[in-house]
Amino acid sequence: MAVGARSGHGEPERRPGRTDEPSGELSGEPSGGDTPREARSQAAGPGQDATTVTSSETPPSEDGAGHGGSDGEGRGARRDEPKKQRSFWKELPLLIGIALVLALLIKTFLVQAFSIPSESMQNTLQRGDRVLVDKLTPWFGSKPERGEVVVFHDPGGWLGESPAADNGPVASGIQKVLSFIGLMPSAEEKDLIKRVIAVGGDTVECKGNNEPVTVNGKALDEPYIFPGNTPCGDKPFGPIKVPQGRIWVMGDHRQDSLDSRYHQELDRFQGTVSEDEVVGRAIVVAWPVNRWSTLPVPGTFDQPGLSAAAAVAPPAFGLAGAVPLVLWRRRRNLRKAAGSERSIVVVPAAKG
Repeated sequence: MAVGARSGHGEPERRPGRTDEPSGELSGEPSGGDTPREARSQAAGPGQDATTVTSSETPPSEDGAGHGGSDGEGRGARRDEPKKQRSFWKELPLLIGIALVLALLIKTFLVQAFSIPSESMQNTLQRGDRVLVDKLTPWFGSKPERGEVVVFHDPGGWLGESPAADNGPVASGIQKVLSFIGLMPSAEEKDLIKRVIAVGGDTVECKGNNEPVTVNGKALDEPYIFPGNTPCGDKPFGPIKVPQGRIWVMGDHRQDSLDSRYHQELDRFQGTVSEDEVVGRAIVVAWPVNRWSTLPVPGTFDQPGLSAAAAVAPPAFGLAGAVPLVLWRRRRNLRKAAGSERSIVVVPAAKG
């Protein structure tokens, strides 16, 4: 019987320097500590995991493959090492490119900045103001409405042939770049900004003196008109029926605005502007900061009966309701007449 079983390791005891003679040690460990590691691994008895014995004493290799925990820790340490950050100057062109693309998309589909070049919209807008124009809602079928301040392309002949200012090659180049991304107005584009007074189907008129502008017979109360101006004292007009798909526009500074009133003879549309020429609605005065404000629709354009469709609606509904009633009465009278004819009794003549 082997006495090494008392060690609890299932490994036979051996004397120092001998491989064939059991020792009297109880610990199961070699007394001199000179037994080779391979010999201890090979001597593992039944039930003893030689791999466990070997791995418990084998130091991890350089790459951590000698021990499961050391291997995991080594690989984890390599994974946790922070990646080298790119230089700011290498990332700067990418950031600028992304910013330009976003600015171009915003200008094309969302909002665009415009500069006010004249006093025709005082006091609502001052020369030099920057306004933000909503370009998103027209993509969803939105049409200009009465009372809105809109930017539109020159319909032709409104601005005349004014020579472009020569600011030098550097300034012109900067303006072209900024206008391309929507931060400055373009020097080539000829745009105007006015208030919509009437839309397609409306009848607009102003008799002059201090008489108000009327839309479909309703007088407009216009508190936004420049102080001291009359609604159209310098240029009476109408009545004008605005064609469908077009708008009638006027500036708030009535005595300093060459608007629809002054272009009635240009073409057959009598000074109206096509909805297709409208860039968008001005919604905010964004610059200068002390002029920041929104541009809502005045309450006078919400008065009942102003819409041409609303004015036609009551007679139309009355006619629609009267037609079924007339037809019902006619059928009833026909049925009564037919019944009367059937009730007539023919009496034969008596024989002589």
